[in-house]
Amino acid sequence: MNTQWFPSAEGAAPFSSQPGPRSQGRQTLICFSHLRWDFVFQRPQHLMTRFAKARKVIFWEEPIGGAPNETPRLNSRVCEESGVVVIQPVLAEGLDAETRETQLKQLLDTLLAGVEGDLVRWYYTPMMLAFSRHLDAVCTVYDCMDELANFKFAPPELTSLERELMAAADVVFTGGYSLWEAKRDRHPNIHPFPSSVDRAHFAKARTLREEPEDQARIPWPRLGFYGVVDERMDLELLSKLADARPEWSVVVVGPVVKISEADLPRRPNLHYLGGKGYDDLPRYLAGWDVALMPFAINESTRFISPTKTPEYLAGGRPVVSTPIVDVVRHYGDLEAVKVASTADEFIAACDQALALSRIKGDWLKAVDVALSALSWDETFTRMNLEISRAVGRKAGAVADEVLGTVASPAVRPASRAKPFDYLIVGAGFAGSVLAERLTSQLGKRVMVVDRRPHIAGNAYDEKDAAGVLMHKYGPHIFHTNSDDVAAYLSQFTRWRPYEHRVLGSVKGGLHVPIPINRTTLNTLYGLNLSSDLEAEAYLASRAEPVEKIRTSEDVVISAVGRELYEMFFRGYTRKQWGMDPSELDKSVTARVPTRTNTDDRYFTDKFQNMPADGYTRMFENMLDQKGITIELGVDFEDVREEVFFDRLIFTGPVDEYFDYRYGKLPYRSLSFRHETLDQEWFQPVGTVNYPEEGVPYTRISEYKHMTGQSHGKTTITYEYPQAEGDPYYPVPRPENQALYKKYEALALETPNVHFVGRLATYRYYNMDQVVGQALATFRRIAEREGRSVIAAQTAARAIAAN
Repeated sequence: MNTQWFPSAEGAAPFSSQPGPRSQGRQTLICFSHLRWDFVFQRPQHLMTRFAKARKVIFWEEPIGGAPNETPRLNSRVCEESGVVVIQPVLAEGLDAETRETQLKQLLDTLLAGVEGDLVRWYYTPMMLAFSRHLDAVCTVYDCMDELANFKFAPPELTSLERELMAAADVVFTGGYSLWEAKRDRHPNIHPFPSSVDRAHFAKARTLREEPEDQARIPWPRLGFYGVVDERMDLELLSKLADARPEWSVVVVGPVVKISEADLPRRPNLHYLGGKGYDDLPRYLAGWDVALMPFAINESTRFISPTKTPEYLAGGRPVVSTPIVDVVRHYGDLEAVKVASTADEFIAACDQALALSRIKGDWLKAVDVALSALSWDETFTRMNLEISRAVGRKAGAVADEVLGTVASPAVRPASRAKPFDYLIVGAGFAGSVLAERLTSQLGKRVMVVDRRPHIAGNAYDEKDAAGVLMHKYGPHIFHTNSDDVAAYLSQFTRWRPYEHRVLGSVKGGLHVPIPINRTTLNTLYGLNLSSDLEAEAYLASRAEPVEKIRTSEDVVISAVGRELYEMFFRGYTRKQWGMDPSELDKSVTARVPTRTNTDDRYFTDKFQNMPADGYTRMFENMLDQKGITIELGVDFEDVREEVFFDRLIFTGPVDEYFDYRYGKLPYRSLSFRHETLDQEWFQPVGTVNYPEEGVPYTRISEYKHMTGQSHGKTTITYEYPQAEGDPYYPVPRPENQALYKKYEALALETPNVHFVGRLATYRYYNMDQVVGQALATFRRIAEREGRSVIAAQTAARAIAAN
C-alpha cells in the first residue's frame, strides 16, 4: 500500500497509515535513517522489525528529488513482513538548505499530528536532527553504527550536528567496541552493541544445494563477498587476488555506491552479480568455498564492525579479512578467520582457508561455540532494557511498560535510589521463587538482578526465527515427587503431561532405550528375556565384583559388567566430565539406574509435566508481583554499591562472591548448537544420547516432543561439553568438596546473606530440588521474622494498596 501526504493550510492531516497487525500499543518509535529500508537488510532493519512487534514504528528515509516545482509530499508504505511504516519525503530539486529543512519539518509535523501517545526518537544519522530537534520525546536514542564523518562525501555540518545529538540523546549505542572506545567519553550512557547475526537464516548455507542461476555457471573454487561495494573496499587487493589465482573465481554480490562502476577492476575470474535480497544471501554463500572481507584500511573502516563476519561464519564458511580492529578483536582467535595485512599475506590466507573449507572438523565446532551467544533478539532485548532505564531515569520513576520488553509485565526498569528489603542476585528458579514468596507473602520490596538479558535462568525458552519453541540452554524436563513443589508451581502455569524418553545411539547407529532395561538387553544381544527375574539374572552374569565401590566406574561395572560399561558409560562420561569415570565420585553414575523391566521412561517421578506455555511464561507469571523490581543484563558488582538493601540472596557461584579467595571451584560447562530443520520430525524421541567418544557431542534433543507444539519445521540442539564457559555441573571429586567446605564456612559466617541454588551451594540439583530449597529458605526467613501466613498476607495487601 502506498499513501501520499500533502501539507494542509488548514492543519495537519491525521496519521492514516495503519501499521501491521502485530503493531499495537501507545508508543510510536520514529527512526531517522540515512539507509533506505529496501537497500540492504542490516542492523536498522533487524532492530526495527523487532520493535514493530510491539509498537508502531515509522522509518523515515532521506528525501528523494522531484520536479523543480514539486509540491513537498510523503510517500509511504507498510512493510508487509514487519508492519514498519516506511516514509520517503519527496522534495523539489535545487532547494537551499534552509528551505529544505523547513519543508521537511512541516512534513514531519503533518505526519505526527495524528499520532497519540509517547514518542521515541531513534537516529542513525545526526543530519536529520536539523528538522526534528523540536520533537517532544520520552526518549532519544542515537544508534551510532558507523563513524559517518569519515565516509566519502560526508557533509561538513555532520560533526557539529552529532555533538548536538549527543547532548540531546538519553542513550547512545555504538556499532562496535572500537567505536565505543572512541566515543565513550562523549556521553554518560553509551553502550557498545557489535554486529549480531540471524544464525538460523545464514546456517541454511550449510545445507543448500540449489544454485542461483547467475552464479551456477561460475567455475569452482569460488571465493565470495557480499555487501555494499563502496570506498571501503580495497579494489587493488581484489585485482591482485584475481591476478595471483586465475584458476579461482572471485564473486562480488552487492550494490555499487559512492564509487563509479568504471573504477571496478575487471578480470575474467572477477564476477560482479549486483545487489541481492536478504533472503537470497544464504543461497549465494552456499556456493562459495571461502568468504572474503577485502576492506581497505583507512579512516572509513577504522571503526566498522562488519555484520557479514558472523553471517559468513554461521553459513559455515572460512573467512579471510584485512585487519579490521573489531574483526581481530572478536574473531581473530578462530581458526576459521584468517587476517592478513598485505596482498601477499591475503592471498596466502585464502590458500589456507580454501584448504580448511574442505575439512569439516573442529574449526566449525569452534565457530558454533563463538556464535552461540549472538542473536539479534538478544541485542534487541538489551537495547530495549537500556531504553527502559533511560525512560525511567528521565521520568524520575519506574516505567512499567517501555517498547514491549520481552518479559513484561514482570521486567520493570529499576529505580535504584529507593530502599529494598532484599536484593536477589539471579532470576532463575531459586531467585524467582524467593522473590515471589517474599513479596506476595511477606509484603517485602525486592530487587532482582541477573547478568543475562532474560529471566528464567537456564530454563529460559523462546520461539526461534522459525517459530519453534526451544530451550536456549538445552532440554529442561520437569519431574518431581514433591506435592508441595508441584502445587506451588501450578499457581503460575498450566501443565502438559509429558514423560521423557531417551535412546542411546550405539554400535554404529543402533538406537536402544536408556536407562538400560530389558528391551535394551534383548535388542543388543538378540535375547528373549521375558521377566524381571530373567533380566536380573542376565545382568548378574555379566557383572564383575568390585571389592570396595569408590568411583563411578566401580558402580557400573559391579552392576552390569565391563562391556555395557564401555558401551554406555565410559565414553559419555569422558566427554561430559573431561575425565575417566575411574576419577569421578560414585554419585555421578549412581544417578542413572539400570532396570530389569521394560519401562523406557527416563524418569519415574509421579509428577511429570511440562509448562503448557513454556518456562519463560511461567517465570513471568511468578515475577509479576507489585513489590518486585527487575534489572537484567547487569552484574551484581554493577549494582551492589548503588542499591540500598537490607539483606542479600545470592544464587550465583559462591567462590565468585568471595573473590575466589581459596581458588576457583571446578565446573563443567556446555556449548549448544541449535539447528532448525525444514522437516516435521528429526528423531523418534525427545533426546538421543551419543556415548561413543568419537562423536563430539553428547546428545541431540528435539523440543517438539517435549512441548507438544505442532509445526511444519523442527528445532534440535547438539550439546558439547567443555571446560570453559558458564558453570553448569560441579565436578564431583573429594578435593573439590573439601574446597567448597572452605567457602561454605565463609558463607555461614556472612551476616544477612542467604546462599541458595546450585551455584551458591556447589551441588547438582534438579529443578524441583532448587524450588524445594528456595521454599525451605523462605520458611526459615518467615519463621525468623515471627509472622504467621495470615499476618504476612495482610501486610502484602497493605503494600499493594499503597
